[in-house]
Amino acid sequence: MFPESIVSGARTVLGVASHFERLKTVAAPMLAAGTASQRGFFTPTEDEQIRQLLVSYWQPRNALIELVVTLHRNAESLSETDLNADESTGNTRTAALLVAWAGALVLVDAAWFLRQNCSTRPVVLQKLNEPEPHFGIPGGTYDRIQASLTSPVHAWHLYHARDFWNQNESALVELARNTELEPLIEIVRRVNALNDVALQQYVVDRLRVRARQMKTAGRDLIGRALYGLQKAVSSLIADKYTHLRHSPKLPDDVAQQIRQLVRPGDVFVNRKEHAFTNYFLPGYWPHAAFYIGQTPQLEQLGIASHENGKSRWSRLLDCDSNEPGRVVEAMKDGVWIRSLVSPFTADAITVIRPRLSEQHVTLAIGRALFHDGKSYDFDFDFTRSDRMVCTEVVYRSYEGLGGVRIPLTKRAGRMTLSAEDLLRMAVRQQHFEVVAAFVPRHRSTLATESTATDLVRTTLNE
Repeated sequence: MFPESIVSGARTVLGVASHFERLKTVAAPMLAAGTASQRGFFTPTEDEQIRQLLVSYWQPRNALIELVVTLHRNAESLSETDLNADESTGNTRTAALLVAWAGALVLVDAAWFLRQNCSTRPVVLQKLNEPEPHFGIPGGTYDRIQASLTSPVHAWHLYHARDFWNQNESALVELARNTELEPLIEIVRRVNALNDVALQQYVVDRLRVRARQMKTAGRDLIGRALYGLQKAVSSLIADKYTHLRHSPKLPDDVAQQIRQLVRPGDVFVNRKEHAFTNYFLPGYWPHAAFYIGQTPQLEQLGIASHENGKSRWSRLLDCDSNEPGRVVEAMKDGVWIRSLVSPFTADAITVIRPRLSEQHVTLAIGRALFHDGKSYDFDFDFTRSDRMVCTEVVYRSYEGLGGVRIPLTKRAGRMTLSAEDLLRMAVRQQHFEVVAAFVPRHRSTLATESTATDLVRTTLNE
């Protein structure tokens, strides 16, 4: 009924909301104990627990920020004229607003939880403001979030979305009924009841003055609401992360060259410039996707009749009729079979290949498909497999096959595998090898073989 971007957005909001509720359950007794505040410092064990809390909060928070900004950007292309002429377009814009509003409320709710439990504990606040270099968390981040959260400008930006919800709740409920968006209604109602977000204190005349200052004149109601949500969540991050108009995409000629050289079992490691979710992952290369191949190749490998493939075969065929290549990729909406459009929505990319037989690669593809449909793991906890991050798909697909051993590294109290860990293995030709690399900051064309290896090595040393 709705475009994939809307459905994916709804999955992301639901996944993050569930994650934050689990996080609250863990964090509340830890913060309430106040032992560190009484003592005046954190023990090593307590320090590790707080750093785990930080990582578990910052990354899903940025995933929601990126989602809201993207929804606003996409919805802007649908004008009010389109809305009047095409009911489906109007439904898409309204659905985008519902997803963005639910996402923004989840962000606000989580930020208020931290404020309510930490604001009177200077020792805890100092710890929350410390940088975490392994995950790219800059110092002072907590203070910046709270300053934005409590500002009148932030509250005003949320006003139009709340006003639209109040006036159109019944229509939004009906739009979401029996769709992937229906669970969002409960989230909006619950968080609205728990958090007033200080909107009602701003009287109408003050809002009118603010409206002129914020240049929302000329936008339709949904446009104003989406604009306000985008501005509100963007204010929760540092200025250097807010390149909102950038749309990553590989050049067509580079994408075509990669299509011609990739094989089933290859791994894509890529980077989107200015993506909010880059900034709480280590290194220049933050993301990985497992390439399983095109339909004829998968049929030849026997995947159509594989126990993990046959139940997913129709969805594998239907996920994108215009792009035959398929990956299994964990993103903020979960682990899903996707087309090459997903990893190719990037500014830089590297292809690495396992040094394994076709038989072992086939086994790895079967393993990867087993994880399709799982939730994203915002805790980065490799000790459990019911939720997964992008590199964990690669890890659980290849670990142990044909003698492959992929070492995990402890970061912020978690055993992890970064995308750059995989690249370092490939540069050393340890179970993987570099096949190709496109890094426009260093080279305007696709590099292959030894040239690609040297190029990747350069990025790892920066």
